[in-house]
Amino acid sequence: MTSPGTLAVVASRIRTDEKRIFDALDRRAVSYVHVDSRTMWSSADIAPLPWDRALNREIGHVRAAYAAHSLEAVGTLVVNSARATEVCGDKWRTSMALRSAGLPAPRTALALTPTAALTAIEEIGYPAVLKPLVGSWGRLVTFVPDRQVAETVLEYIAALPSPHSHVVYVQEFVDKPGRDIRALVIGGEVLGAVYRRSEEWRTNVARGAVTERCEVTDDMAKLVYGAARATEADIAGVDLVEDEDGRLLILEVNDTVEFSGFQHAMGDRVDVAGRIVDHVLTGVHKWRE
Repeated sequence: MTSPGTLAVVASRIRTDEKRIFDALDRRAVSYVHVDSRTMWSSADIAPLPWDRALNREIGHVRAAYAAHSLEAVGTLVVNSARATEVCGDKWRTSMALRSAGLPAPRTALALTPTAALTAIEEIGYPAVLKPLVGSWGRLVTFVPDRQVAETVLEYIAALPSPHSHVVYVQEFVDKPGRDIRALVIGGEVLGAVYRRSEEWRTNVARGAVTERCEVTDDMAKLVYGAARATEADIAGVDLVEDEDGRLLILEVNDTVEFSGFQHAMGDRVDVAGRIVDHVLTGVHKWRE
């Protein structure tokens, strides 16, 4: 049993980022416990837990959302919150949050069936991109250059067993200059940004993209701050892309953000894990006011 006031770090996988966070906690002599979400359970009788704060680093969206809800139900302050986790983890809900905030993003549509998706794609125009509503690392993101490919992909989607898979997220393809931008925001403060470059059209670090530091302009800072605020994310990795005219568009807002590539590019300029820990311990209420 841990003592009251202990911080819980919820994670089923301990990656380099989580190790950095544990090191930052140790350096600050903070009492914490690692909670593996695969063994986590909660009672509907609302029994108190021994943690007044929790850092949610669970990479599985469903488990992350339910873990946050369960912890919040017994009075634990969770970063990111259940609402932020649900909004950021669902690409359509993210798109709606960005639109409500008046923030620029690629043209996007949601089709409730694969049949409707074909109409949506042709309305947006080719080439287009199909994305799973929930997912990361660029997995199952599909480039659709023409109607023939669209029909083939949608036939496959229609054969999937899960009704959730039949809901199709369609986005215009932005012909970016071989890179996108990942900016990191903690408690409303923009820590910096990096370019992610790749020979492939998907520029995820998990797919081999390399990172280098990107200068944060005033316009970029306003956009990424606005994206974090719109999704209510305490800790956010905001992905942006430059269109042919150099205009910045927001692609996604990531809640359980991976930051190893960002940290590598930034070097000693910022201690991401330390800033995360400091915000969880002292900055959450100020940001959420």
